[in-house]
Amino acid sequence: MLSYVYFGTNDLERAIAFYTATLAPLGMERCSTGDPDWDRISAGWGIYEDDGARELAFWIGKPFDQQAATIGNGSMVAFSGRSWKAIDDFHAAALANGGSSEGPPGLRLHYSPDFYAAYVRDPDGNKVAAVCRGFRERQGT
Repeated sequence: MLSYVYFGTNDLERAIAFYTATLAPLGMERCSTGDPDWDRISAGWGIYEDDGARELAFWIGKPFDQQAATIGNGSMVAFSGRSWKAIDDFHAAALANGGSSEGPPGLRLHYSPDFYAAYVRDPDGNKVAAVCRGFRERQGT
């Protein structure tokens, strides 16, 4: 359904540090386009192959209009985690790397009996979530 998602940032190095730490527990690794001009103004996690013919990625970078990055009211990206521990680690890494909590890890029974999620804001104020589905109790670690 999606090819990519792009969030603007006002401090690329800070955003890279934040997302490298918070996306690692979810198994997401940095990807690169191989274009030095693009890679100088943005960073991505996920899949970028064959010059973008195969892409499923999350990108951060300077806004294309060269204006300051701002947050969208009601905008959010939710990443998938494989375990409750991954969601817990995502939330902890976000807080340790300049993010703020918008909802600690836990079951959200009002959505579904297996909807375990955490919500954070990145250092630029963008809302990001991590969600694990398929379990109704904590798995072994």
